[in-house]
Amino acid sequence: MLRLYSAPMATFPRYAIYYVAAPGTDLDRFGAQLLGYDAYTGEDLPFPHGIMQTAPDWRDLTRDPRKYGFHATLKAPMSLAPGTTESELLAACESFAGKPQAIAVIAPVAGSISGFIAVVPAEPSPELERLAADCIREFDSFRAPLTPQDRARRNPSDLTPRQRGYLDRWGYPYVMEEFRFHMTLTGRLDAERREPILAMLRDSLSSTRIKTLAIDRIALSRQENANSRFRVVRHWELRRDT
Repeated sequence: MLRLYSAPMATFPRYAIYYVAAPGTDLDRFGAQLLGYDAYTGEDLPFPHGIMQTAPDWRDLTRDPRKYGFHATLKAPMSLAPGTTESELLAACESFAGKPQAIAVIAPVAGSISGFIAVVPAEPSPELERLAADCIREFDSFRAPLTPQDRARRNPSDLTPRQRGYLDRWGYPYVMEEFRFHMTLTGRLDAERREPILAMLRDSLSSTRIKTLAIDRIALSRQENANSRFRVVRHWELRRDT
C-alpha cells in the first residue's frame, strides 16, 4: 500500500524579532491607531478620527498588517527549533541588545513597497542593514527548519535565484542584500487605489512632526496560533557603541 508522506505544518507558537517603536511614542501611536491594534497590550484600538470617511474600507485595507502589529521585521516569524525554548530566546535577545553597536538613525517617510504602503527610510542606512543582517545570523539557531509547505507558500518560482537561496538558507527570502526596512500600514493595493491612500498617509505621518527616528531597540513578538495576532513579549533598548 502506498503511503503519502505529509510534512508537518508550522508549529506554534511562532516568534519574530521586530523593531517596534517604544510604547507611547508618537510613532507607536501613529502606527497602532492606523492598524487598530496595540501589539504591546493586545487590545483593539479605534481608528483615527475621520479615516473611515476618507477610506470606508480601511478595516479591510489594514487587515493583513494588523495581524502582525506595527513593526519592521528583523528576523521573520519562525517556529522554535527542537530543543530550544522561549526562555533561551529571551536570554539571547537580551544578550544581543547588550552588545555595543552603532545605532541607525533614519528619516521616516510613507512610501510604497511591493504594492503596499509602509513607513520606510528616506535614504539607505548601512547601520540599519547591518542590524538586520546581525539579527538574521544571531537568532538562526532558534529557527525550526522550513517545511515544504512553508517554502511553497513563498512561491519560490517567483523569486530571484538569490532570494531562493536565502529562503533555503535563512528561511526567508528578503534578507541581507534583499532586506528593505519597512513598517507596513496597508495590504497590497492596485496603483489607482494606492496613490490617494499614500498621499493621505504621507500627510498623517508629516503631522506627527517625526523628522528622525533612531532604530534603537528590538522586540520579541509571539503568535500563539494561526488565527491569533502577534503580541510583544518583551522589548529591549540597544546599547550604543560609544
